[in-house]
Amino acid sequence: MVALSGEIKEIFNKTRIMPMATASKGGVPNVAPMASIHLVDDDTVWIMDNYMVKTLENLKENPIAALYFYDPDSKRCFQIKGSTEIRTSGPEYEKFRDRVKAKNDRFPAKSLVIIKITDVFECTPGKEAGKKVL
Repeated sequence: MVALSGEIKEIFNKTRIMPMATASKGGVPNVAPMASIHLVDDDTVWIMDNYMVKTLENLKENPIAALYFYDPDSKRCFQIKGSTEIRTSGPEYEKFRDRVKAKNDRFPAKSLVIIKITDVFECTPGKEAGKKVL
């Protein structure tokens, strides 16, 4: 289990939109912006599927994803990687669906992507770039 530092959590929570990378079973990459994101705890991220097409197809074939987040004030950035699970029912899905729809009812909130964080990497330019931090 990873344990995110306070700085990583702060930058994660400040980031409004995060690029999420996935790949098909054959290795064809896809990157899409994610906005309905919630850091549940040190090793779990929820993402609401409002408009996913290629991303969802990729996750069904290859359930590994990466998220990138950046703080323009500190110029710090990180990447998390993890395994995913897709849910279309159940208490976690319903809880996050209701939260997303409360912000704007036009969001379809089709499914919940749960990422279990396995790795965290430094992305800030410099000698530590690419270093695994967790």
